[in-house]
Amino acid sequence: MPTKSALFFDLDGTLTDPKPGITGSIQYALKKLDRPVPTQDELTWCIGPPLRASFARLLGGEELADRGVEFYRERFGDVGLFENSVYPEIADVLAALSTTPRRIFVATSKPHVFAKRIVAHFGLDGYFEHVFGSELDGTRVHKDELLAYALEVTGVDPAQALMIGDRSHDVVGAKKNGIDAIGVTYGYGSPTELLDAGASHLCASPRAVLDHIHSAFG
Repeated sequence: MPTKSALFFDLDGTLTDPKPGITGSIQYALKKLDRPVPTQDELTWCIGPPLRASFARLLGGEELADRGVEFYRERFGDVGLFENSVYPEIADVLAALSTTPRRIFVATSKPHVFAKRIVAHFGLDGYFEHVFGSELDGTRVHKDELLAYALEVTGVDPAQALMIGDRSHDVVGAKKNGIDAIGVTYGYGSPTELLDAGASHLCASPRAVLDHIHSAFG
């Protein structure tokens, strides 16, 4: 039976549901830019992918994308990051996994200065050896670059690693680094999106993630 000695968890849409904070902060930025403001439900596609790319799409080009990110962070850094909730069962799943010899990490496109605060706010920081995220200037915002950096820092063998995430870029980034990936369908990516990206398995709940890791990897 293959083993997976290192687990990399995405944050948004995998560990926590960040919809109110992310979409509310995007609405705030668009309003500051005097642009049409979609509903929060219409903005859920922005949860997961790199933020600047989402603003470029929302604003019809690159010209105002950086300004959009600046306005977003005005609200997100003080208010939006805590407009968030941990998915049911996540704490129990992490507690169970922490009793095994596996190393457990967070790997998120969100800037690590925000990601670490969120993980600590919800009392999850004790389960993770390290929280990997991007820099505020956009360095390592793409999941393949982030995971390559994480592998280098930790010395983890990619063949012994597993990425758990809810969007296609989690899966694609993992595969580019030789890491197996499973998709979670309780987040913001569809089963089709995840399977087309190359996810080896889909899990409909956090508990299913734990069950799959135990059954498939011992």
